[in-house]
Amino acid sequence: MFGLSKKDTSFLLIVVALTLLTPIFLQPFPEGSALATFNAGYPDLMQRFAIFGIFAIGFNILFGLTGYLSFGHAAFLGVGSYSVVWMYKLLDYNILPGLILAVITSGIFALAIGYVSLRRTGIYFSILTLAFAQMSFNLAYSVLTPLTNGETGLQVYSNDPQFLMGEGSPNSPHLFGLVMRDSLQVDVGGWLFTFNVGYYFCAIVAILAFYLSLRIFRSPFGLMLRAIKSNQTRMNYTGLNTRPYTLAAFVISGMYAGLAGGLMASMDPLAGAERMQWTASGEVVLMTILGGAGTLLGPVLGAGFIKYFENIFSKINDNMLHQWFGWMPDGMEDALIWVSHFFVGKSWHLTLGLLFMLVVIFLPGGLVEGGQRIARWARNRKKGPGDDPEHHPKSTPHVAE
Repeated sequence: MFGLSKKDTSFLLIVVALTLLTPIFLQPFPEGSALATFNAGYPDLMQRFAIFGIFAIGFNILFGLTGYLSFGHAAFLGVGSYSVVWMYKLLDYNILPGLILAVITSGIFALAIGYVSLRRTGIYFSILTLAFAQMSFNLAYSVLTPLTNGETGLQVYSNDPQFLMGEGSPNSPHLFGLVMRDSLQVDVGGWLFTFNVGYYFCAIVAILAFYLSLRIFRSPFGLMLRAIKSNQTRMNYTGLNTRPYTLAAFVISGMYAGLAGGLMASMDPLAGAERMQWTASGEVVLMTILGGAGTLLGPVLGAGFIKYFENIFSKINDNMLHQWFGWMPDGMEDALIWVSHFFVGKSWHLTLGLLFMLVVIFLPGGLVEGGQRIARWARNRKKGPGDDPEHHPKSTPHVAE
């Protein structure tokens, strides 16, 4: 089914179900409760989960599958955003033409950068991509001001042409009249679920992007990329030219990043040079490593993990802390709040950094490896110590034992 094996089809259907039910799963606590702060089922954050999931999936094709670490993927993210906003300014607020242009322009841009950068490997390749990304950032920030509007950012103004803008057309991003910011809120016994049009559009695009990634991983092309990651030098000695394969992986990865940037502008009609900074490139590296580089679902988990901390833990303030610890004696309450200041609010980076260190040290395979260990432990616990239906041979004890 879908050109996949039975196991991969089941895996894909599980991912589809989890993605479509995200607005429910991310609202575990009722509104008004002390723990409602940890709910993440609001449109802006759910959209970011899907968009940065796409960004990380594409980066994983280059880094996790091929073994090339790029520090410049934010350049394609910015190109995609600028492309969509320019379509708003020239045509109308329909997001489809802009997304098509975002994928095409980011692919061409990736082809040019990849053709030069892939002449080197290892750290030299990484530095080249970083240099190209920083050049792109500076061009967008100051040199190409007529195209990017410099530090102010590119946005839509009332005097823009918008040749296809009709009298009754929506004045915000939409898909053939379906406005991205529209939402349906359902109140069920104290739980407030928000079903947002923009999120579901991003979710459908993310599912298609994940499906394409799954097909690439299972294809002969994906097998060739794994071989390049394993030992590219040995493949070159056999007479096989690996450059076309690595360049194709780089371009596909750049198109994924351009699509993610275009979706960011589709949810918020604004594009700025800050999306091309090196910090955005570093963020997608963290997402992929934290989730599990080279795995299918790992980059998506890593993207959701980081964006959750960025949005939820950063908004915890003193008022919330006093609500949580108000039942304690005054001295103990003040002490706990003082300690918490180092891990929440503006200091959420410290918490994320500590968790990242723990994952790298104890789970080199990322969050996916953690899930696999838990699954193995559950299977062994269910099986029991004496249950061995396959009759595996057991080691003979030493004479001295």
